[in-house]
Amino acid sequence: MKHVIIGGVAGGATAAARIRRADEGAEIVLFEKGKYISYANCGLPYYIGGTIAEREKLFVQTPASFGGRFNVDVRVENEVIGIDIAAKSVEVRCADGSTYTERYDKLLLSPGASPVRPSLRGIEMEGIFTLRNVDDTDRIKNYVTSRRIESAVVVGAGFIGLEMAENLHHAGAQVSVVEMGNQVMAPVDFSIASHVHQHLLQKGVRLYLEQSVERFEKQGGKIEVFFKSGESVVTDIVILSIGVRPETALAKAAGLRIGETGGIWVDDYLQTSASDVYAVGDAIEFPHPLTGKPWLNYLANPANRQGRIVADNMVFGNTIRYEGAIGTSIAKVFDMTVASTGLAAKRLKQFGISYASSTTHSASHASYYPDALPLTIKLTFDPVSGKLYGAQCVGYDGVDKRIDQIALLIKRGGTVYDLQQVEHTYAPPFSSAKDPIAIAGYVAGNVISGAMPVTTWRQVAGMDRSEALFLDVRTREEFAFGSIPDAMNIPLDELRGRIDELPRDKDIHLYCAIGLRGYLALKILMGCGFTRVTNLSGGYKTYATATAPIVSAMASASSCCTADVDTQRVNTKCAGGQVKTVKIDACGLQCPGPVMKIKQAIDSISEGERIEMVATDAGFSRDAQAWCNTTGNRLISNSESKGKYTVVIEKGSPKACEKAAPGGGKAKTLIMFSDDLDKALATFVLANGAAATGQKVSIFFTFWGLNVIKKTVKPKVKKDFFGRMFSLMLPSSSLRLHLSKMSMLGVGDRMMRHIMKHKGIDSLESLRQQAVDNGVEFIACQMSMDVMGVQREELLDNVTVGGVATYMERAEEANVNLFV
Repeated sequence: MKHVIIGGVAGGATAAARIRRADEGAEIVLFEKGKYISYANCGLPYYIGGTIAEREKLFVQTPASFGGRFNVDVRVENEVIGIDIAAKSVEVRCADGSTYTERYDKLLLSPGASPVRPSLRGIEMEGIFTLRNVDDTDRIKNYVTSRRIESAVVVGAGFIGLEMAENLHHAGAQVSVVEMGNQVMAPVDFSIASHVHQHLLQKGVRLYLEQSVERFEKQGGKIEVFFKSGESVVTDIVILSIGVRPETALAKAAGLRIGETGGIWVDDYLQTSASDVYAVGDAIEFPHPLTGKPWLNYLANPANRQGRIVADNMVFGNTIRYEGAIGTSIAKVFDMTVASTGLAAKRLKQFGISYASSTTHSASHASYYPDALPLTIKLTFDPVSGKLYGAQCVGYDGVDKRIDQIALLIKRGGTVYDLQQVEHTYAPPFSSAKDPIAIAGYVAGNVISGAMPVTTWRQVAGMDRSEALFLDVRTREEFAFGSIPDAMNIPLDELRGRIDELPRDKDIHLYCAIGLRGYLALKILMGCGFTRVTNLSGGYKTYATATAPIVSAMASASSCCTADVDTQRVNTKCAGGQVKTVKIDACGLQCPGPVMKIKQAIDSISEGERIEMVATDAGFSRDAQAWCNTTGNRLISNSESKGKYTVVIEKGSPKACEKAAPGGGKAKTLIMFSDDLDKALATFVLANGAAATGQKVSIFFTFWGLNVIKKTVKPKVKKDFFGRMFSLMLPSSSLRLHLSKMSMLGVGDRMMRHIMKHKGIDSLESLRQQAVDNGVEFIACQMSMDVMGVQREELLDNVTVGGVATYMERAEEANVNLFV
């Protein structure tokens, strides 16, 4: 039996070796148009960046060694240019241009895929590369070693693109990643990709999301990359990683069937539409086990498996069916690992498949054992049966083994309940008594059963704040670090004693740091008769990460606290010598652990002394600057390495740092305590005057001042006895306000308004609207509202609700604070 194989690497070379093991007497001929038949194409970026120092390590087998070991006739630089199905022969072109014909009994196509290279102006100029094979690698390596590469642009933020970004960064280049979509790594959902966004930014990589390249132009010795938006980036080298497409030219010319996604059609035995002709690897399409619809899968593992199966079918007849691939993949992005398997939520939406999801945050192993690092798992599953559809995981350690276990369960039709039953190995250095995938399974089970109704971060971000209450059950210290806008804070341990403060006639969305305390709070409220309650899936960590802005690494510091922050090193010396620094290890602690530790440490040291805290909570690292801004402490450095965040903070005096406001440090804050008509007029006149000069203005309405911002026509709201009493005694809106003097039972009030109208002076309501139009911020005091029985629905739509911390932050931004 003569087997002819077109193409080597994962599919072709694997099949050749397997055929030899199955049939020692077979004749095997392997054609490869390039010079290499078996190399580590997934390792190419790491050779370019220097992580793999020796080029020879990329080659698993040379043509000579492979041919000798497996008795295969390996013919490199021999390109198959035609297939004659009827004659069972192929036409081959040699390196010198000559051609010849080779007959076969069985034929295997493993041509792979080719990189997409769009027709953009300037794309052929020197310094613009694609990366797919060894020849591409050699060209890029020679380019970066023969000249000084200070900057690089990677177009496309898929797996190869991000691996190239990391390796070019390691080589010393300032890297910019340009991506047409709104996220990196298309196979995962945005909430998982957002972890990668923040990690890339922390490493100094510049992200240009939702940007399309329009053209390239030469700029001296550099390349200018122009976007369709009008922006441009000047760089020394460009790597195109836009994607690949299956190599199907040979198959089309031979009359083989091409599938609906553009790949070579094959049956369950990997046989094409022609008898005795098979195909494997990146060039084929195959039905997805979960959807039944054909798809293209450019991964090495399925290609290797296909090579083994097809070899047996070529030797023994069609006896083994290929089960299909669900797209299990993994990538290293600097210190972070991202992996996925099955179908993400966005893919399920595209296919119209009903699903539910859960997001959990755990530690890679027991939190008390050193180097426990955060691990986030997102599951998608059938909302009724619990059948697993997909899983995504991001973290720094243990990501691979969790996704590998879940992938097998998905391929076997497993459910979230199977995750609960996985019997995993446990010792503190390797896992926890409840492994992260078991926790993910338990949470998913609670979602299905209704024990934990959930709200997603995306639903929260798009929700009308006036229609629901967001209840933060974290500690006050955590709440001060950042929260969902307009949220109310009642720490979990105080919830039972303050349950009467919560409305029973509106939706309550609970959240904590990662979801656990939110779940406990939900059970308390449900046990007390509350029915319209949900828990935020993944907690504030998921919400904050997914909604965090993509800030350019070039952005300059905007305050005295950040102007001299060194994100790479810590200078622990000052003019007087060594600065006393207290070191704290908060690794493995979940919120509020890091927050409490840093507060306790700051309270224990003197002004000018420092604390250096190492934590694995990325949220704390991001919020450290804001915390310093509001507490008067100074952020000295903020760095990250392998999932550990090191923050150095110097204790300052309460007035040591004044955060710069948009108006250049000249923000204005007014407290509206009174509901006197004349004082309200004066407040809005001052506010509008300050806003007209471009200054940031905030008005904090407290106690009687709430009457100034009540709606004239208010919806019906449910109130307790005291709330109803206050409503009867207080002005119903600004139209009912009185003068502080000479009101004379309302005669003076009406006279004042008449005179203002006669003299062409704007009314209170007009001045108030001008303030809104000028961007003046209206903040209603939550505590005053609670005491006086004022509901959020009764206030103007543009009003936000805040507490003392909100006011204090605005006050620290301002150089004028007026109490009216």
